[in-house]
Amino acid sequence: MLEVGPGTGYYTLDVAEQIAPDGGMLDILDLQQEMLDHTMRRASERGIMNIVPTQGDAASLPYPDDTFDAAYMTVTLGEVPDQDAALYELRRVLKPDGRLVVGEIFGDPHMVTFGWLRAHAEAAGLQFEQRLGGRLAYFARFYARV
Repeated sequence: MLEVGPGTGYYTLDVAEQIAPDGGMLDILDLQQEMLDHTMRRASERGIMNIVPTQGDAASLPYPDDTFDAAYMTVTLGEVPDQDAALYELRRVLKPDGRLVVGEIFGDPHMVTFGWLRAHAEAAGLQFEQRLGGRLAYFARFYARV
């Protein structure tokens, strides 16, 4: 699984713990090395060993095609200067039928609206599957079309 933009690891640590029993690994990618270092310190303190940090840009993911079963980003997409490139890259690194979850919340100055996300994700080859939430906050799930 891939998390883009983990920041301080708010979701990272819990997700890593949830997928660990099945041998799951969580790759985290952030533009800022300081965020990765912070998250990895927190993971170490909790004894979480299944996280792989990588510094990089969401618009140019440093992974081979069809690498991940799933990816997620929460209140991150709006901070990426080339959001379309990030969506295309996420589609590229997802395995066929892999899932992408994008979370957004009102109040974030970079919030991506659901309408914009759906249109641009589908243009990138991601098929809309489900949305939870409303106008103030939502999670949207897509799958990588074959």
